[in-house]
Amino acid sequence: MTRWQQADRVEADSEKARLVFFYGENDGASRRVEGWIAQVLQRRQNQRTFVFHAVELGQRPDLGERFRVEDIPTLVVIDERRVKARLVRPRGAKPIQELLAPWLL
Repeated sequence: MTRWQQADRVEADSEKARLVFFYGENDGASRRVEGWIAQVLQRRQNQRTFVFHAVELGQRPDLGERFRVEDIPTLVVIDERRVKARLVRPRGAKPIQELLAPWLL
């Protein structure tokens, strides 16, 4: 999960929306979701649309509680300092694309 910024300040002010990826260290579903996210963003060349944060839930349970993450993997979109969208345990690239559609080019 090294391509993602580690989440220390996921609510910091930013012109861009923030995509927060809550994952488990040894969770196969989390690895698949990471690949699907990359696929969705590369398909439309949207790599710079979001500020990305990866949150390993075991290391940051405080952030999981704050964002009400009950299961992993979970994607949360923060825009204008508010949670605007959430997706729990996506089962492919299509649900991720639908989640992110309002922000994609």
